[in-house]
Amino acid sequence: MNTKVTINRLRTGVPGLDEVLGGGLPEFSFNLIAGQPGCGKTTLAHQIMFALATPERPALYFTVLGEPPLKMLRYQQQFDFFDTEAVTRAIRFINLSEEAMAGDLDRVLRRIVEEVTTHGPSLVFVDSFRSVVLANAAQQTAHDPRTNLQSFVQQLGMLMTSWQATTFLIGEYFDEADANPVFTVADGLIWLRQSVMRNSVVRKMEIMKMRGQPTLPGLHTFRIDPSGVRVFAPITALPPGEAQPGSMPPATPPVSSPTSPTTSTSRVPTGVPHLDEMMGGGLPRGYSLLVAGPSGSGKSILAAAFLAEGARLGETGVIAVFEQHPNRSRNRMVTELIASGQVGVVDSRAPDLSIDEIVMLLLDEIRRLKATRVVIDSLSSFELSVAPTFRDDFRESMSRLVKAMTGAGVTMLMTSELEDRYTDLRFSPYGTAFMTDAIIVQRYIEVDSRLRRVMAVVKVRASAHSDELREFHIEDDGIHIGSRLVDQEGLLGGRPTRKAVAGLTRSDPERGLL
Repeated sequence: MNTKVTINRLRTGVPGLDEVLGGGLPEFSFNLIAGQPGCGKTTLAHQIMFALATPERPALYFTVLGEPPLKMLRYQQQFDFFDTEAVTRAIRFINLSEEAMAGDLDRVLRRIVEEVTTHGPSLVFVDSFRSVVLANAAQQTAHDPRTNLQSFVQQLGMLMTSWQATTFLIGEYFDEADANPVFTVADGLIWLRQSVMRNSVVRKMEIMKMRGQPTLPGLHTFRIDPSGVRVFAPITALPPGEAQPGSMPPATPPVSSPTSPTTSTSRVPTGVPHLDEMMGGGLPRGYSLLVAGPSGSGKSILAAAFLAEGARLGETGVIAVFEQHPNRSRNRMVTELIASGQVGVVDSRAPDLSIDEIVMLLLDEIRRLKATRVVIDSLSSFELSVAPTFRDDFRESMSRLVKAMTGAGVTMLMTSELEDRYTDLRFSPYGTAFMTDAIIVQRYIEVDSRLRRVMAVVKVRASAHSDELREFHIEDDGIHIGSRLVDQEGLLGGRPTRKAVAGLTRSDPERGLL
């Protein structure tokens, strides 16, 4: 009878990395961490080592021709994951620069084997493997097999796969197509990159290989901050039932999605008198609402009312703002809600954001507050906050964002700025209106030489709603929706006219639209 071998998966201690790896690092695997200089290879290796090393499971860290261990440790001590006590109790650093500088690869190999045999580590790191290859390439000869680099690589790789230890080679490779036998014998291949576009630099990671388990495909952004490396795994790509670390798992099944109408009869009041009536009783819980309109039309005021109404009903909310000066852009009502703890705020001004990072920040706040309402104000400034490398895929990114929020069970309101064009009727500059469950559009009109505002409910998925175009006013206490402009027609066109009534004709001069 065949018995299936169970492979233990090690938690790396790097937020998001275990999800990208498919559950963690396979124990006793041989892994290559590769990429260009400055990508974060050494920092990633140290963070994994400090998370896994214990006195019962010690680690050896070999440095080869790179920076001296003391210099390397000086910089690694700046990260939160660094544990000085672990260096003396569970981690041993060994400098192989003397052996490597002698030009004898066989001697390097013997030293590594001796140290591993003597200390019996559970974790072995060799950094930087590429350095020893480059340093000794000039000394290759056809008559000295000890300096045969290919043989050295094969021997080291085979030895590392045979040890009862989880092993890592850290190397500076510039091209995945580099012909090297280590790629073949490695169980795992983690490739780090830097995407440079104009003044933007974004770090990305790809798991090119991980034997015995499925990994998340594609490039995954990560950031290095004082806590160390943090990987932003796509939320929608996680296996069912698993939640991103630091994020809230779905408390209930998704109530709504762009492809499946809601089955819930629960409605969320918006906090704007008469707007709930126009929406057929309020916004269905779990829906995503897009409020589109030109600058100054009242989108942010509507969003603030949405959060304030939730707070009045005992619900908590989260608002994400992406202005240069968020304190100036928030209205008084939102500022008070944030100060009282009823609303959490995501206003990351970190450079070169990715959608996955923003989703993680939102989910962190949703989990912390157990929030049920989320506002993103606005998509226009949101797009400018995203690194240029992601803007070509902004539409796909927005789809992931909406799905992640739906999966978290929250009701979401997003604002989007539109240039008022009266020759066409648009609801989003990104072609993303179809992704949302409901749409409210706001517009300016000019009647009797005065600037006036109108709004309409364009869509509420799987729900009856008003088709009226109604005027509204903004007062100190918020938005007040009035009646229809029954004496006007063609308000959404380029040439509105006053309806013919007693004493008036369509040629009346008091008409117009900005």
